[in-house]
Amino acid sequence: MFSRFVQSSSLLRQATANNSISSSNATSFIRSTSSTRRALSVNSTTPKSSSPLLAGDAGKKATHLHHRMTTFLAFATPLYLFTPSSYTDGMLDKSFGVLVATAISAHSWIGLNYVATDYVPKISKALIGPARVFNLVLGVVTFVGLSKIALNDEGGVKGTVAGLWRPVVAVEGEEKE
Repeated sequence: MFSRFVQSSSLLRQATANNSISSSNATSFIRSTSSTRRALSVNSTTPKSSSPLLAGDAGKKATHLHHRMTTFLAFATPLYLFTPSSYTDGMLDKSFGVLVATAISAHSWIGLNYVATDYVPKISKALIGPARVFNLVLGVVTFVGLSKIALNDEGGVKGTVAGLWRPVVAVEGEEKE
């Protein structure tokens, strides 16, 4: 494992070839350098002017929540969609539909904030605030739209997704174009 790090750094390769540093010193140097770089990259990409309320990707809690929502969506959504409708009709369908709408909109909001933090400063640091506002508005619109489908449409979210694969039935009296 150590030899891989030595090969990747010309400075370390030269130092170990000359036996001027030991392998344990080189390993500690690698760890301290990578943690310093990580700290510098986090501090340099985190916008100072953006509101903490809009920064959905700020801190360990946001990352933890984002990963938990990913796990929830990966397991619960197929389980919900493939459960027969006779088991999930009624209040269970509506409540799970709103829960999925909440998880999808929050997941996309946090994920898009990660994208904004990483890529928007490459264009202009002044655009971070507007990008975060756009991400928040997009998350709210996603939540409202999916919640409306979950609460008002026949079959909820499951019925809407299943409707994507149902063939269109022609109604009598209408002409085909």
